[in-house]
Amino acid sequence: MTPLTASRARPARASRRRFSVTSPPWLFAAPALVVYAVVVLYPAVSGVVYAFTDWSGIGEDMSFVGLAQFRTLLGDEQAMGSIGNTLLLTVTIVVVQNAVGLLLALGVHARLKSRALLRVVFFAPVVVSPVMVAFLWKYIYNPDPSSGLNGLLGLRVDWLGEPSVALWSIAGMVVWQYAGYSMVIFLAGLEGVAPELHEAAMIDGAGTWQRFRYVTWPLLAPAVTINVMLSTIGGLKLFDQVFAATNGGPGYATETLSTVLYKQAFVFGKYGYSTAIALVLALFVAAVSLVQVYYFRNREVAA
Repeated sequence: MTPLTASRARPARASRRRFSVTSPPWLFAAPALVVYAVVVLYPAVSGVVYAFTDWSGIGEDMSFVGLAQFRTLLGDEQAMGSIGNTLLLTVTIVVVQNAVGLLLALGVHARLKSRALLRVVFFAPVVVSPVMVAFLWKYIYNPDPSSGLNGLLGLRVDWLGEPSVALWSIAGMVVWQYAGYSMVIFLAGLEGVAPELHEAAMIDGAGTWQRFRYVTWPLLAPAVTINVMLSTIGGLKLFDQVFAATNGGPGYATETLSTVLYKQAFVFGKYGYSTAIALVLALFVAAVSLVQVYYFRNREVAA
């Protein structure tokens, strides 16, 4: 390299070094932030604006109606019924899914030769599309007494066609799909419990239940927090399984806020009303999540 070439290379390397040292960190995140703003933030803000209009979703003809859409929501029997269904589904899913997930985690955490295979089998439904799971369970819930669940149990139940049973059938398929997800999170918490703690409890004369109650359960507090929050959020915004399995039927027996939102926007063309429902749902999910975080964080500290 000639002296002239070296003198030209040094300033270039120096300028690159100055750029990497002095450039603000946010500059490197700017492309991702732009994409996030266009794909997420702009539609979210637009939805909030549309919630106060009567826009049909087509064209630019709309007018500001204030809180009229929210007053309509309060007087809509279908929407109010869907809120009750959503809350009932959420409570059922949170309780049963986490109970089953904990039992599965305790089972595969034991020193079984087949525990690796069992973990894969129990987690497998999680990676399947919710729509495919819904169609699978529609076959299992076949009302024909000679096939599906009826044939296995010797029953004559229209699992998805009977209003008093359909909602619980939806909850069953959701729990079946996501119990493995809760299992993995609980399993991670169980792996973090030091064996010495159980050994010390055994020396003190603690039985299996006492070791679980006073050693394992308090140390699973972070896993409980994550599982309860995820299952709650998933239950409150449940849509895919309901839409594919029953489309909210029979009647309005399995309608959720998400299915009502979808129908108002894409079936009845009431886009402004649907965004008002979406805004209420988003605020409700945020409020419930904040309460859960506060409660369970305090529980973790106490544990």
